Amino acid sequence: MSMMKRTGSLYVALMALTILMMVLSVSLVSAQTTAPTQTKEEYKDVIAKRADKIVAALGSTDAVFNKKVSAVVADQYIALGSIHDTRNAKIKEIKAKDSVLTDKDKAEIEKLTADADKDLEKLHAKYLAKLAKLCTPEQIEGIKNGMTYNVLNVTMTAYNEMLPNLTAEQKKQILDWLTEAREHAMDAESSDKKHAWFGKYKGRINNYLAKAGVDMKQAEKEWMERIKAKKEAAKQS
Repeated sequence: MSMMKRTGSLYVALMALTILMMVLSVSLVSAQTTAPTQTKEEYKDVIAKRADKIVAALGSTDAVFNKKVSAVVADQYIALGSIHDTRNAKIKEIKAKDSVLTDKDKAEIEKLTADADKDLEKLHAKYLAKLAKLCTPEQIEGIKNGMTYNVLNVTMTAYNEMLPNLTAEQKKQILDWLTEAREHAMDAESSDKKHAWFGKYKGRINNYLAKAGVDMKQAEKEWMERIKAKKEAAKQS
């Protein structure tokens, strides 16, 4: 199964689950960049509400704690947006100069992208350090999941349900890769790009399982049958 190939019932099922979680998630706003029609104050208000919802999901009744952590999360979203907006604006200028990109243009775009990635990496580390001063490891996990539509847990659950005979080693490897995907997705500029990170790692996981002798197509078929049977049983109960 190709890493980049996104066909078959497994992908459809996983995406259906993750899209549902996204719809029910902490925010209806998909991008971390400033929308063209938003004023700066409107953008900050949207970000503040998003941060509040992420922190509220932690279940803390400590108002001071909630306020402090919400401020850290909101600041992170704004800082991420600034990096993405700055890079995108400069790339747009380069593309607007010439109808066909020159080698120099391509080199400049590559450098802008690489520089932005370095800035995101530094910002990510600083953000986690700030959270560590205020939150428990479990609370930080909750914030990470809130920023990424809980895709890690939804996807891990899907793999466990589809493949009930996974070994402990296989489960650990899948979780490790999904965790790595989540770290990247936290810094992505839109919901599409967040999901793209998970999609990339799902391809890696599927290849890994196929090489281990797992018949993915058969597993998908049996999983769909179990889901259908549960739905039928629920209707009759």
